[in-house]
Amino acid sequence: MIFFNSMILGTMISISSYSWMGMWMGLEINLLSIIPLFNSAKNMFSSESSLKYFITQAMASLILLFSIILMLSITEFITPKMNFSLLMMLNSALFTKLGAAPFHFWFPEVMEGLNWMNSLILLTWQKIAPMILIMNNKLNNLYFFSIILISLMMSGLMGLNQISLRKILTFSSINHIAWMLSCMLISYSVWMIYFMIYSIITFNIIMIFYYSNSFFLKQLINSLNYNKLIKFSFMINFMSLGGLPPFIGFFPKWMSINYLINNNYYFLSFILIIFTLIMLFIYIRIIFSSLIMTFNENKLKLPKINNLMLIFINFFSLNSLIICTMIFNLT
Repeated sequence: MIFFNSMILGTMISISSYSWMGMWMGLEINLLSIIPLFNSAKNMFSSESSLKYFITQAMASLILLFSIILMLSITEFITPKMNFSLLMMLNSALFTKLGAAPFHFWFPEVMEGLNWMNSLILLTWQKIAPMILIMNNKLNNLYFFSIILISLMMSGLMGLNQISLRKILTFSSINHIAWMLSCMLISYSVWMIYFMIYSIITFNIIMIFYYSNSFFLKQLINSLNYNKLIKFSFMINFMSLGGLPPFIGFFPKWMSINYLINNNYYFLSFILIIFTLIMLFIYIRIIFSSLIMTFNENKLKLPKINNLMLIFINFFSLNSLIICTMIFNLT
């Protein structure tokens, strides 16, 4: 509990600090707190994942600190009009901490060794501080466009042949990172709405995987055939994660495209839609597989399923249909 609280404290220090050294210090507190949380005696791969995460984040922190010191040696304040190479070094370190392509090399490997609760932290909470720091120090649009385009391409192409649920969620996260970076170009409020809805949907999906004790597609299909309530929750939330209307996941994408087009980002809107269709194809393929395929083998031992949690997930998913439809009708 101490490490969990200090992890939250580190993020709060980072996003509320007025100086870059304070932001760096908050990131380090967050990093040192989350490593013990990743270690688990029940999971033999957690130590490997936590070590990979620590090494990668420590390298990014070193580059971040080096670029901050270089820029502060030139001038007292760091502004977007400073030396482009130094700003690119600083932002690249933040993109590495975030897990955006092409700095995502650590992300799938770390996720593969974590349990579902730690995966939830890595997919949601750990994105807050790097994204807000990137907001405070945006480079020119060309660099942002490059990161967005590469993230969209890598997430779509590398997610096609995955059978690991954790890796599928990882590449889905990289795809959503591209969308959230696009939101940063136009409106912070749109980014906040997108991130909140993405976090809620990801929480619902991970709870389904946790209660069904599934880490691979074969295990998931076997579990879904065992419990129809889990299957129903899974289908709705996965379609929502893909942004399929009229589910609530379509709402932030619709807002993003609307704002991008109003600000003349036509090409970026087109690229976002095209590559998101690839991710939607991956989601729909998984849903169809769960509906069609069955395995005549003994199912894995499932934990006791919390019906209240599943009812909450279904309540949110079903009401999101109504809420989303009402919002569209009002606008």
